Parts: sequence; C-alpha cells; structure tokens
Amino acid sequence: MADYLSVSSLTKYLKLKFDRDPYLERVYLTGEVSNFRRRPSHQYFSLKDENAVIQATVWGGVYKKLGFDLEEGMKINVIGRVQLYEPSGSYSIVIESAQPDGIGALAIKFEQLKSALSKEGLFNPEWKQALPQFVQKIGVLTSPSGAVIKDIITTVSRRFPGVEIVLYPTKVQGDGAAQEVVANIQAANLRDDLDLLIVGRGGGSIEDLWAFNEEIVVRAIFESQIPIISSVGHETDTTLADFVADRRVATPTAAAELATPVTKADIISWISERGNRAYQAALRGIRQRQERLDQSSKSVIFRQPERLYDGYLQKLDTLTTHLQTVMRQTYRENLNTERLLSQRLQSVDLQERLRSLGEKINQQERLLKSNMANSYDQKVAKAEKLMEALTMLDTSRIVARGYAMVEQGGRVIDSITQIDEKEEMTVRMRDGQVVVEVKDVQRDQNI
Repeated sequence: MADYLSVSSLTKYLKLKFDRDPYLERVYLTGEVSNFRRRPSHQYFSLKDENAVIQATVWGGVYKKLGFDLEEGMKINVIGRVQLYEPSGSYSIVIESAQPDGIGALAIKFEQLKSALSKEGLFNPEWKQALPQFVQKIGVLTSPSGAVIKDIITTVSRRFPGVEIVLYPTKVQGDGAAQEVVANIQAANLRDDLDLLIVGRGGGSIEDLWAFNEEIVVRAIFESQIPIISSVGHETDTTLADFVADRRVATPTAAAELATPVTKADIISWISERGNRAYQAALRGIRQRQERLDQSSKSVIFRQPERLYDGYLQKLDTLTTHLQTVMRQTYRENLNTERLLSQRLQSVDLQERLRSLGEKINQQERLLKSNMANSYDQKVAKAEKLMEALTMLDTSRIVARGYAMVEQGGRVIDSITQIDEKEEMTVRMRDGQVVVEVKDVQRDQNI
C-alpha cells in the first residue's frame, strides 16, 4: 500500500507544481467571456475557445482598473496566474489585467458609456437649448496657449466687433482635465452676463480627447443653463461632449461663426431695410388720414358740429322729466306710509301694555321660586332616604345589632356551597372575631 497516494496528497503535489512552475506564474490567454453576470465586487466567469474552458476570477480592485466592462461573448486578451483549488481539484486563472481583443479598451468604454447615457435621455433633441441670435458676451473653455482661442477671437472680431470674449483657461487633456472642465462650466453658470459657452480643443487621439468623454463632463454640459457649442477635435473626431452639447461644430472658426450667425454689416442692412419699410408705412398712413379728413370736411356735420349733440340734449331732457316724476311719486308714497304708521302707533296704549307685562313677570317669578323650593325639599328627602339605606347596609352596624358574619380569605360567605369540610373560617361578632374549622356541612332540605 506504500505505492498508493491519497487524493489529498496528489492534489497538494499538483498545487505545489502549479505554484512553483515559472511557466504558470504569468500566463497570457485569449478567450471568449462566458457565463458572465456582473457582481458588486469580484467577478467570476469562464474563458473558452472552440475546444476548452477555464474558470476565471477578477478581483474587485483589478476590475475597476480595466477601463471597460466585461460582456457576455466578448473576446479578450488576459494576463494572469494559474491556481489550483484543493477541495474540488479544479484549476482556474486569476486575471491581473485584460483588454479587448482587436479593439482598444477606451473604444469599448466609449461605446458602453454612450449607450448608458443615451438610455438616460441625455442626448435627446428636446433638451437642446436654442442659441441666442445676438450675443454680447461669449465664454470660451480651452487652453490659453492653443490655437482655439486665437481662431475664435479673430473670427468674432471680424464678424461682430464689440462682442466680449471671456476666457476660462482650462486643461484639456491628461490627469485632472475632466475635473477642470467641469469646474469651469459650473463657474461660468454662476454668472448672469454670459450669452453662450464654447468648449473646445484641437484634434488628437482618443486618449488625448478622453477628458471630453468622461461622464462628469457630459453631465456638466447637460446641466448647464447657458447654451454650449462643442468644438472638440477635428471633423473626424467625435466625443460624448459633442452628443450632449446644444450644438456641435468641427472647428473653432465654425464655432465662432455659429455663435455670431449674422455680421454687423448684416444687422446694419437689416435695420436700414426695416427703417425704409417703416417710413413707407408712415407715409401711407398719413395719406389715408388726409383723405379721410378731406371727406369729413365736406360733410354737413363737419360744417354744423352742433348737430352732433342735438340728439343727446333731447335724450337728457326726457330723462330729467322722468326722474322728476319718479321722485314726486316716491315722496307721496313715503308720506302716506308715515301717516298710516303714526295712526297705528296712537291707537296702542303703551303704558297699559307695560303694566300688564310687569304683572306677568312678577307672577312667573313667584311661581319659579315656589317650584324651586318644592324641588329642593324633594331632593333633600330623597337624599336622606338613600343615606339611611346605605347605613342599613353597613356591615359594622349589622354586627353591632347582634348578628355574626362568616368570612374566608377576606370575602363574606353567604352559601354553604362556598364551604368545604376541614376549611378554616373567620366568624366576625360585635366584640371580636373567632377562627373556626368546619367539621360538617349540611344543606337545608327546604331550600
């Protein structure tokens, strides 16, 4: 039996080989993600190809640093170490780094974030703000040393001199760039004199432009109360800032032209045209009123203006006569009413009525006092009877009259059904109490 190994011994031996084999300390694998279900922290899934499957583990800290989310069916290249789990004898790979096969991790992350934000509705057209037609002050978020701000200043000065440019010096790539863009957008929104914001930078790789793909930047642009034009990268470059901005243009020059849709010459021409139209309209109005005045001067009413109020004078006389008639009639009716009331008042002897009412009041007062006295006497008599009845029920008075009371446990015994033989009872008498033991219980046959 010495040649036989236990399962545990064999598994430990294999694990030792796995742990010490330099070839297995770092393994490079390509496979397709299978059985993946996103978990809050550590991720467990399978890597497979046409002929084999291996279990894979990505610890939570490593997964956060991948730069993209794993998806079912995604083909990835991973670097990790192989380990053997003794209790089950199974082996797996612990992934230390990973990247999509054939496409960059940033591109994957871009598409995943774009899809998530699109589902939230951040790119929907109904949230786009209209750009103002005439601007007085434009805010620009860009590098102070780049060509973007120079192109914007040149174009705005040429098209619309007098428009003020407010520069927000902003880091546009590298660590901290996204946070700086967000801070400057929020700072611009604290002002109440900016008509428009331009967020821009020159072209570059996806890594160079990545600050404008960060979720915090997209949300800051979406929440801005000031309309924003995005001019990030060249014509072929697209960032998430372009999707969420109110307008997107390919170059800083195009952004400046969109911010000033008309030139000062266009405005002067427009004002001149409107002024000429107003002048012509005024002339037409004057001619029309002159013609009406000429026609009115030829009419009889214009030559004899008193005819205009003849009808009103006649109507005033009619209304005055009617008012006088109504007033006289109302006066007569009120006078007759006063006379009738005066006659009725004289026929009534007020003193006699007052004397009669006084006698009635005195009678009622005497009757009330008599009723109250009778009621009081009845209540007192009733109360005395009740007091006497209560006194008769007082047990101390019953005992005082020569009777005895039997008690047990503090309660009065009034029936032999409450007594058993051998029980102790207390007999209370006028001058004390006696404790007795029941020897026999006999029920009265007549009851």
